[in-house]
Amino acid sequence: MNKDMCVACDDGILNIRAGAIIMKDGKLLMVGNDRNYLYSVGGRLKFGETAEEAVVREVFEETGVKMGIDRLGFVHENYFYGAAPYNRNKLIYEISFFFYMKVPDNFAPVSESFMEGSSKERLVWVSLDEDVKMYPEFFRTELKNPTDTVKHFVRRNRKKEDATERADFSSVQGGKSKV
Repeated sequence: MNKDMCVACDDGILNIRAGAIIMKDGKLLMVGNDRNYLYSVGGRLKFGETAEEAVVREVFEETGVKMGIDRLGFVHENYFYGAAPYNRNKLIYEISFFFYMKVPDNFAPVSESFMEGSSKERLVWVSLDEDVKMYPEFFRTELKNPTDTVKHFVRRNRKKEDATERADFSSVQGGKSKV
């Protein structure tokens, strides 16, 4: 059961992803690589794995630290066109579950960089007010005033010309509803 939950569907792709919300000292831990944007710590679920199991695994893989889950914060349904060589111009439907993590007071990632396939990624602490492109974009506003409810965001970006530098997942501009 080590297969990523990334499934070809007609001419598109279905991704199921779990992301971590790791906040410390007013900053959010994000991931960056050679692209000009940051994205959440996390990744695809493996077949047979729950979203909770996936986010705990991904946090450990990317930070070297075992961390517990506080609660589910957001569900994000996102349609976008891929821009990476392996998914260029393919319509991707990605369902992401974002969890607030229980961050230990003494938390410090074991490593600031790691390899994801052939791409070198790095961990970056970012202020929500910092002028940096981050995905999902709703983190910038929603994490400033967190609530105990689960919020649901839907993004339908089905224009191929919008697939610029994005390869993993796209931002949200749509509405939100409480689940």
